[in-house]
Amino acid sequence: MITVFRKPDVRLRSAWRLWQRSATIYKRTYKMSIVPNFFEPFFYLLAMGLGLGAYLTRLQGVEYIDFIAPGLAASAAMFGATFEVTYNAFVKMTYGKVYDAIGTTPLTPEDIALGEMLWATTRATLYGVLFVVVASLFGVVHSPLVVFVPLAVALIGMHFAVLGLIYTMLIPIIDFFSYFWTMIMTPMFLFSGIFFPLDRLPEWAQTVAWFVPLHQAVNMMRGLILTGDIGAAAAGAAWLLVTTAILFVVPLNLLRRKLVK
Repeated sequence: MITVFRKPDVRLRSAWRLWQRSATIYKRTYKMSIVPNFFEPFFYLLAMGLGLGAYLTRLQGVEYIDFIAPGLAASAAMFGATFEVTYNAFVKMTYGKVYDAIGTTPLTPEDIALGEMLWATTRATLYGVLFVVVASLFGVVHSPLVVFVPLAVALIGMHFAVLGLIYTMLIPIIDFFSYFWTMIMTPMFLFSGIFFPLDRLPEWAQTVAWFVPLHQAVNMMRGLILTGDIGAAAAGAAWLLVTTAILFVVPLNLLRRKLVK
């Protein structure tokens, strides 16, 4: 029985080889994959920021488009990482038998899992930074702390790469992803403080929100892009860093258990 918190047999150099494989493939397919991962939050920015923003002009003393842009940047990173370690990883593992083939090389199952998480983090960083660059053309950046955005979206990406890969390793069939996206990802996207502040919700709802990773990511990005509140940004980053560190080895060991079976 492989315990999920055992010390993993992982080597960064070997995991990097898998990252290189994914990057090589992505160079040929990025035009297809960038559309849903980047443009979905961008369309939300246009529809909600410019459309709804024409009626709800200011929120908490700032323009509505300025309020939602940091959270949408966080969601771009979240979705970019999560899709890679859910559907893409499951298809490669179950239908393409890619992991079985890689298992014949010196790479361990833990190397494979780490390589997937590193690649998911890379995609999250790409989408998050690109979103902020494009959104800045709308004048939504108001803090010099924006220079830390690449590190912030990378942290968001790694956190959701860990969570997404854990779920992927636990489900038996691909149909279970419909529950994951409908019952977890969508509510988290809608109720993490991206589109409206949570300070007027009931006390219990605010307490629950504190444990929601996207809410912490939104607070971090809003501190970096909008308010310049380094304390709020640091608090969100610390929450994500600590929880990521605690759970980091779990998907590595779950993949070993999956492949050993």
